[in-house]
Amino acid sequence: MRRAQGRAGHEDRRRAILEAALEVFAERGYQGATIAIVAERVGLSQQGVLHYFPNKQTLLANVLALRDQNDLDVLLATAQGRSTTLELLAELVERNVERPGIVQSFTVLAAESVTQDHPARDYFVDRYAQAREMLTTFLERALGGDPPHGVSHRDAAVLLIAVLDGLQQQWLLSPDEVDMPALLRKFLRLICPDGDPDL
Repeated sequence: MRRAQGRAGHEDRRRAILEAALEVFAERGYQGATIAIVAERVGLSQQGVLHYFPNKQTLLANVLALRDQNDLDVLLATAQGRSTTLELLAELVERNVERPGIVQSFTVLAAESVTQDHPARDYFVDRYAQAREMLTTFLERALGGDPPHGVSHRDAAVLLIAVLDGLQQQWLLSPDEVDMPALLRKFLRLICPDGDPDL
């Protein structure tokens, strides 16, 4: 019993560190964030944080993995037996409106990762490659045939990612002027005029 409680306490502390690090990376970017700032947020010493994550690169990798796992959990819970459709993507964007800190962290780190030596570069290269494949499949399902105007499914997937990232950045800067979920749904209806009826 005591060992189980200890394991639960360990996981709770680890999760608290990751959530604090997510906030710090969002506020300061990777370069400006430090283990000391994260430690202060969770009431630990630097050594306390390093007990769970041996360096800042490892902490960043785990923060990004946590964000992706949270999004996957939401998608799976929302699906509730439905086929995975573009509607689930629109619902995830609606959820993002309720968590601007996470959207901000992703936007900052994705922008920083374009530099050659950034520790998250490989993560984002792989993530965008996977996103292109996943969205290509979603669009093939939603459209049945080819997208309008001679655009391939893969081209449409690349454009959809560009719209998602661009909407996030504009929404972060002007949240009262940019309705991110509504605009995404309008874009999806443009490229899938006879597609998913839930959009």
